[in-house]
Amino acid sequence: MAKAVIPHDVCPMALGINILSGKWKLQILWLINTKGSVRFNELQRSLGHITTKTLTDQLKELEEQQIIKRIVYPEVPPKVEYSLTEIGETIKPVLKALCDWGTQYLHLAES
Repeated sequence: MAKAVIPHDVCPMALGINILSGKWKLQILWLINTKGSVRFNELQRSLGHITTKTLTDQLKELEEQQIIKRIVYPEVPPKVEYSLTEIGETIKPVLKALCDWGTQYLHLAES
């Protein structure tokens, strides 16, 4: 489950790393950011080799950390969508910067 809450006197970088650590979290956030609102199965298909349990655990952690919100629609079968919270929206510039850096790295590594 979610990692323990870090006291306020800890380095902000350590806090950010603690929240975003995990093999899949940044990819999950990137997909939700890109699509706006995503259903569970769409996330799983887009991520490829992630297990249902791992995706569920990562989504629960992000939800507990108030980065994403889970909306359940009262339908049969139930429809569940994930999107960024107000706090989660603040990570968009970080995700864009990381994507830009990755693009730049690819170009530099190729030369």
